[in-house]
Parts: sequence; C-alpha cells; structure tokens
Amino acid sequence: MKVCTDACIQGAFTAQHLALHGHAVNRVLDIGAGTGLLSLMVAQRHVADITAVELDPGAALQSRENFAASPWADRLHLREADIRTLPAGDQFDFIITNPPFYEAALKSGDAKKDQAMHATNLSYAALLEVIATHLTIAGQFSVLLPYTEFEQFKKMAEEAGFYMRRILRVRQSSRHSAYFRAVGIFERAPGELVTEDLDIYDANNVYTLPFVDLLRDYYFKL
Repeated sequence: MKVCTDACIQGAFTAQHLALHGHAVNRVLDIGAGTGLLSLMVAQRHVADITAVELDPGAALQSRENFAASPWADRLHLREADIRTLPAGDQFDFIITNPPFYEAALKSGDAKKDQAMHATNLSYAALLEVIATHLTIAGQFSVLLPYTEFEQFKKMAEEAGFYMRRILRVRQSSRHSAYFRAVGIFERAPGELVTEDLDIYDANNVYTLPFVDLLRDYYFKL
C-alpha cells in the first residue's frame, strides 16, 4: 500500500496535538490501519498503548511487519478484523481514522480499490456509531477527509453528539485557492474552534516552512 502525503499530515498533526494535549490519553484506537502509518506516527510522539484494526489481510500483514520492526513494538497491537466486531466495552481515550473517501462517488469495479477509496464497508454514519461505542466520555477523535466531504461529515458528527474543536485545512500550494483535505479533532463537549491552514508547497513548488516543521521528525529528507 502507498503512503500518501495527506495521511502523513494527519498523523503528524494528530501526534502533535496529543503531545501537547493528550496527557490523559492512555489508549488509542486506529480504525482502518492500512500500513500502520498513523499508529507509528502517534507512537513516535506519545506513550499511549495503541490498538490498530485492519480488515484487509494484506494491509494487516504490512502493519504487523511495520509494528514489529519499530522501536515501539511493545505498545502497538494489530487486530485483523472488522471494527464492528470489537467488544463494546473496549474503550479508548483517543481514536484516529483515515476512513474511505468518496462515500457517494461511483465505484471503479475493483473490489480492493473500492474498499480502500469508498465507504463500501463502513459508511460515515457507521463510522460515527463505532466511534461513539468505543470512545470514552472525555475522549477525542481525529479524522481526515476530502475538504468537499468534510462539511457533510461534520454535520453528521454533530447529530451524533460530537463537536469539532480543531481543524487543519490543507491546500496543495499557495497558488491554489481551494483546500483539498481537512483534518478535524472532535469531542463530545462543545467549545471554541481552532482553525489552522497548511500549504504543502510555496509558489516555487518548494515545501513550505510550516509543512517542513510539521513533518521533519518523520521524513528522512525535508
């Protein structure tokens, strides 16, 4: 599986958030682990015990191998399962997820691609039900979505009793007027919303300083 820049942004932003505000976070759940990227990035900055759940056998194997090869192997646990089979009493202080994109988009006909890129196995409504079941009362969750889909998800989250407390709006470059991704931090308590913007490239197609500052601990060369 490929590692995408937007997933790296979510991982770094969320790990930074936990490093600053996650003092009471002891257990983290990664829904749809893929290669284990998000779990690994969080583990690098925070000492929580992390459970990653992945349905696809090939991706689950990659996660296991990546976890075992990391310095945080004792805190990283992979479950190859449908997240909906997790016992309801299994509670987590923080949940991170990079869910399937394009819930309403046309499917490609390739089952594995559709599972990765569309909400074929877990709709946004079903995802929010899972989060509500497994998130502690004072817990938070992080989600990455296309910017055009994010407002819909935010409304659904509010209907489910969750409120956005931080949002990182991401543009490809300072030459682009439109945002293409958003990372949101949600919790059950309403409060002030902190809005942040990030451009990946500057006008000369060079990584911006904020992008470098956010990702420098994870990239070999920046």
